[in-house]
Amino acid sequence: MGEADRDPTTIRSLAISPKDAVDAFVYGRENPGEGVLRITPPFHGRMRARIHVYHVDDAPVTGAIHVAPADVIEADVVDAYPTLEDELEGADAAETERIRERHGDAVEEWRATARTALVDSVSLETAAGTHRVDVKPLG
Repeated sequence: MGEADRDPTTIRSLAISPKDAVDAFVYGRENPGEGVLRITPPFHGRMRARIHVYHVDDAPVTGAIHVAPADVIEADVVDAYPTLEDELEGADAAETERIRERHGDAVEEWRATARTALVDSVSLETAAGTHRVDVKPLG
């Protein structure tokens, strides 16, 4: 792979599955570790970003670029993500299971909304600085 194949500024657009974006976002809220959308070299004009979960970031070794899922979902939708901690605060043991079920339903509703709320473009951080690319939803 040549040096040109490792230049992320050649990327013009990212194909992203809305499901991958939403799953990566939720993973990061509900689990240990980090969920991202990963772009791997060789880089070219149109790239596919796929869900990637990690505990140790290997991007410096692989040359991959990680895009935070919150960066590709509209900000107002990200802000509307239902948090279980807020609902459980002050709840007694009898209420806990009902609250967890209600939270699960709220997250499923949020997922449906978020899958239709991808942004039109996103910035990638590169060695050359910020590089803006178009987002092309798959499906």
